[in-house]
Amino acid sequence: MGGAYLVRGATAAAVFLGLAALTATGEPPPITIDYPQEGSVFPPEITPPTFLWRDPSPDAAYWRIEIAFTGGAPALQASSRGERLPIGEIDPRAVAATNELPKLTPEQAAARTWKPDPETWEAIKRASVERPATVTISGFRGEESGPVLSRGRVGFKTSKDPVGAPIFYRDVPLMPSELEKGVIKPLPNSALPLIGWRLRDVGQSRSRLLVDGLYTCANCHSFSADGKTLGMDLDGPRNDKGMYAIAPIAPRMTIRNEDVMSWNSFREMPSSPMRAGFMSQVSPDGRFVVTTVNPARDNLRASYYVANFKDYRFLQVFYPTRGILAWYNRATGRIQSLPGADDPAYVQTDAVWSPDGQYLVFARAAAREPYPEGRKMAEYSNDPNETQIQYDLYRIPFNDGRGGRPEPIEGASRNGMSNSFPKVSPDGRWIVFVQSRNGQLMRPDSRLYIVPAGGGKARRMRCNTPLMNSWHSFSPNGRWMVFSSKARSPYTQMYLTHIDEEGNDSPAILIDDATAANRAVNIPEFVNIPPDGMVKIDVPAVEFYRLFDKAWELTQKGGSDEAIEAWMAALEISPEDGRANNNLGALLLSRGRYDEAMPRFETALRVNPAAADGPHNNLGLILMQKKRWDEATAHFEQAIAVNPRFAEARFNLGNAHFYRGRIPEALAAWREGLRIEPHVSVLSQAARVLATWPVDSVRNGREAVALGEWAVKLSEGRIPETFDALAAAYAEAGRFSDAVNAMRRAQALAVEQNRPDLIEGLKARLALYENRQPFREKAVTNGAPVASK
Repeated sequence: MGGAYLVRGATAAAVFLGLAALTATGEPPPITIDYPQEGSVFPPEITPPTFLWRDPSPDAAYWRIEIAFTGGAPALQASSRGERLPIGEIDPRAVAATNELPKLTPEQAAARTWKPDPETWEAIKRASVERPATVTISGFRGEESGPVLSRGRVGFKTSKDPVGAPIFYRDVPLMPSELEKGVIKPLPNSALPLIGWRLRDVGQSRSRLLVDGLYTCANCHSFSADGKTLGMDLDGPRNDKGMYAIAPIAPRMTIRNEDVMSWNSFREMPSSPMRAGFMSQVSPDGRFVVTTVNPARDNLRASYYVANFKDYRFLQVFYPTRGILAWYNRATGRIQSLPGADDPAYVQTDAVWSPDGQYLVFARAAAREPYPEGRKMAEYSNDPNETQIQYDLYRIPFNDGRGGRPEPIEGASRNGMSNSFPKVSPDGRWIVFVQSRNGQLMRPDSRLYIVPAGGGKARRMRCNTPLMNSWHSFSPNGRWMVFSSKARSPYTQMYLTHIDEEGNDSPAILIDDATAANRAVNIPEFVNIPPDGMVKIDVPAVEFYRLFDKAWELTQKGGSDEAIEAWMAALEISPEDGRANNNLGALLLSRGRYDEAMPRFETALRVNPAAADGPHNNLGLILMQKKRWDEATAHFEQAIAVNPRFAEARFNLGNAHFYRGRIPEALAAWREGLRIEPHVSVLSQAARVLATWPVDSVRNGREAVALGEWAVKLSEGRIPETFDALAAAYAEAGRFSDAVNAMRRAQALAVEQNRPDLIEGLKARLALYENRQPFREKAVTNGAPVASK
């Protein structure tokens, strides 16, 4: 390593005259200086870098390093034995059969190094602020004077602009596994606790671990411009990809379950089975969050192309092929689509805010099937078998959530490439985005481009490295940008570049020692706080999710007392969680413990009115059992008001009307529910009432037959009650031969399934049909209410 010493007056002249004499008969072979690159710009607070060079002379064993400055500062001189580049620290927990230990490339293995000591580096930075410094590296056989065997030079400077903020990033192992098609999850569940989140001040040599050991996966994060609010995508219970945490930033902060909202409460399109927020972004003032959600008719697998690879170097590819922009209002708790970016004919994604929050920039492409029929799955990144998609960047006004007309951004659209992941500079003048041939983000060929925010000529940035450039973020002062790259290693590292007022950037500067050599850095994001603004993050929400999943699994296995205890344990951590209260209530309801269940549903209603459909429905079921018909009916109607496509609530509303003898109202509610979702027992019940009710104005043989046949088909002909109802419908329609055949099938199934409770009634009704007489109901039959979970 070695310190430096000043070269003054005659001594400095003698040194440089001596070098000139040595080269008078011809330049020595050139040293290749790999790092830093010519024209690099260092932040004033950054720690000493490691200089890398390759010497063509096999005899060189000692290197003299001379640093010259413009502006009159005295030169510095140091020496190096040219130590080889170390691999770095290895995390044994991240070693797996599916990855490899990091190793040096041939160029890296041939490289020599010099790392200035802190005092020397501070002197270099002071003398090179906004003025070039030239480092000359000369190779010798030994420390004694002798011929110069090799020489190389590189120029750089130190910026007057500080970075001014730490970087928050995710620290991950690369341990690929065979996972489910269409699921964005590159690690096995056992490796999730190895993911960490760190904070790095570039003025320090190491980062600070904020949190690790989580049971679930947390993903993309963003911050408000003032550094007061953190937003983070979070996988919730039952692998729910629609959770989002929003928490105030503090040195010792906590993310509780109460700090988590769900994109699944988006009620404009309630029929989607599961939603995910993708690339969610907190607004500059922290009041809103914008994200991409899947359209109503599509589940997650119909909206994203995901391929997981065995190659740890690029172990997955993912990008949306359908989706609309939605935004969340923290004050009201309401989620709405953004008009102008909600067209299901397109996929709209990667939305980011302008610094003033007045407009959004997002990526758009024509929507398509993520997995076209007959297409082979990709086996590696940039495999031609990937579903092909190229995004264009658009700009749209936010307009207090009213949106507007999206306009393509010239230079970042319609250029034959895929343009994605835009970021707007803090002064609002520039957009930096990722360009690749297909898809977005972590592509081997991804490059960073900069374009005027209003559109214009896009420039390929000087900071780009040879392999993968993405996940970029502007510093709060706009003068620095951090990004991720695999230029030096398959284990992704992060780099800095300086960007001046005219959008000109400098070669990349490595942020060294961000994590172990066999772990990867991703999603680096500047956060506008002091270096000690985040020290520790506790996430009790995740322990709640673990207990929630345990309780859910036990409930699915039969709802034992152990399941009830598990729900109670989860609620000890988060007593106000609406889902856990509702699920515990439903379990108690199923076991007839109505008085214990009711307060659970009432709590769920109170704490999460946006998701009140299930609790209202379940309260209605309890009130039906207590024969409090008016109150039950009111709850079912409120459930439907919250979620008009909630078929179960419509079925149960029909049952409530039926118990009270309001048969036309019951049939109307059942019909509405069946239009949303066919249900075997409801189809049979409606068919039976339409066929057998003693009031002539209620009966409708044709409709009864249609519903009865639908029930038989839906049940695949395995339920005797469906044939019983169908036989009654045929009889009402005058088709007695069909009625007899259907009833005999019902009898055969009842015998086969050992159903003595049915056999006598079926026999009596068969006799009626054989005598060409329809069956008439004499008493109200029992409906089939179902508890919602």
